[in-house]
Amino acid sequence: MDSDEKEIRNKSLIVTIIIVVAIIIGGAVYYIIQQRHRMTEMEELFALEKASLTDEYEELSLQYEGYKFHVSNDSLVALLTTEQMRVQRLMEELRTVKTTNARRINELKKELESLRKIMRGYVVQIDSLNAENQKLKTENQQVTRRYQQASSAAAQLTKEKQKLTERVSLASRLDATAIQVTSLTSKGKPAKKIDRTAQLMVQFSIAKNITAPVGEKALYVRIMKPDDDILRKPNSGVFPFENREIAYSMMKTIEYDGEEATVVMYWDVEEYLSPGAYRVDIFADGNMIGRKTFSLVK
Repeated sequence: MDSDEKEIRNKSLIVTIIIVVAIIIGGAVYYIIQQRHRMTEMEELFALEKASLTDEYEELSLQYEGYKFHVSNDSLVALLTTEQMRVQRLMEELRTVKTTNARRINELKKELESLRKIMRGYVVQIDSLNAENQKLKTENQQVTRRYQQASSAAAQLTKEKQKLTERVSLASRLDATAIQVTSLTSKGKPAKKIDRTAQLMVQFSIAKNITAPVGEKALYVRIMKPDDDILRKPNSGVFPFENREIAYSMMKTIEYDGEEATVVMYWDVEEYLSPGAYRVDIFADGNMIGRKTFSLVK
């Protein structure tokens, strides 16, 4: 084998090594990107779980407060106070722990189950004391009112927890994308001129969102004319937005499962449309999730 053949083989080997290294590096980069994306999704889920767990701790603390008013035994009240302070201490720790610390969050979740078991034991003791102290019935009526107030506070906390889950956050908010508005003739074909427009077709997609609550979603569309007046039918209604009721042009209910969904809505033109710039605003869950401007010409 002469030197030229050796050089050619060496060059081929080097090229092969470079290609293999490039493939390995490319695969590693793709794996890292996928892992980072997965970590981001997990952090969002852990944040929601942490908020829910915090509410459960606070609800348990309120229950302890209520039961303290439900008994007259000083020793038992002292035990309830001690356990309540333990609940509050763990709740404060939960509020400060990082959402990425999944291990500690899970530990605090198990601690909550243990605290609930202890609470059930105290409930048994309280029921026994109440059975032995029927003579305190009159006093217990006042205590019951205090307990009901504490239970009402706990129920209110539960409602706020439900609102927290449903409320708009950057992680769970729906997003309308690929918004298109098309003028159609009475035969369903694209209308090039405004005087031939019989329908306005509004088409858009609800983007995939694994953290958004699933189920029925009411989608509202407002079509604004060039003078900022809204297109609406005589029987169209209103919907809540930013602590007030506003009118809509069209409404449609869809079943959202977290995956991308395509929505098409039609506005029948029964009024005079002036040439100019129009705007479409799309709302869901009390939030504006998309906007698109379009023009109608003579």
